[in-house]
Amino acid sequence: MKHNDGLVRIREALNIIKPAEKNAAHYILKHPEEVVRLSVKELSERSGSSQAAIIRLCKSIGVTGYQDLKVRIAGDLQTNELYNYNYKEISPDEKINPLIEKVSQKNIQSITETLKILNYENVERAINAINKSKRIDFYGAAASQIIALDAQQKFLRINKHCTAYEDSHLQITSSVTLTEEDVAIGISYSGETSHVLSAIQNAKDANATTISITRYGKNPLANIADIALHVSATESDTIRSAATASRIAQLNIIDILFTGVASRNYESTIQYLNKTRETLQKEFRDKG
Repeated sequence: MKHNDGLVRIREALNIIKPAEKNAAHYILKHPEEVVRLSVKELSERSGSSQAAIIRLCKSIGVTGYQDLKVRIAGDLQTNELYNYNYKEISPDEKINPLIEKVSQKNIQSITETLKILNYENVERAINAINKSKRIDFYGAAASQIIALDAQQKFLRINKHCTAYEDSHLQITSSVTLTEEDVAIGISYSGETSHVLSAIQNAKDANATTISITRYGKNPLANIADIALHVSATESDTIRSAATASRIAQLNIIDILFTGVASRNYESTIQYLNKTRETLQKEFRDKG
């Protein structure tokens, strides 16, 4: 059980919690050092949220209660992992040094915070399902489709039959041809991409194992998938140019799944990786 994920759980849930809970949520994010010393009554008075709303907030972010939330926030404080929650992805006329630092730290933060909210049991279930599968379908759109193509490239190299069609019609078509021996993985940071939802539902109807990779919190894609994997990302709510942080977090999830499957088939993995590398080198480098 992780004990330093209170703040990231709140921040990732800001878009889904009820308005009555948001005053408390924003107050906690702004004053974490103070909150760990407050009773629920005192937080209610200072934040303008009712005690009932604070308890509902705890339930909404998946902690057992207010005391559990304070323990997790205390863990955040002890690890010195407090971030600027008013992050702006792009600013006008930025100098190169702070630009490099900001983008790099944002990507590091995205992976670090994802590890806090990632359900390790679900990761293991996903690895086992992929390992046993005869075929894997990856579904995505826009930036998430790039993640799907990366996954296809990785798993093909270790002889896992998979598809990552860029055309949404082909994704839908492919999804209805899956069987109970296959796995479908839907990638959507919002968890609301319509054709990805349709493809995963089709796969589920075909009795394939379905896996979602979405942002933390409740969303339609995570709700219908058999196995839900969540990422955290420091995307700006006002300017989200290319889903940069969420892409890094999603790629990290794919790397985890790939490595897990590869490690369960170590001998054959090494053989396939060597064979594909040698073939590619011969084809492209030797002719260059």
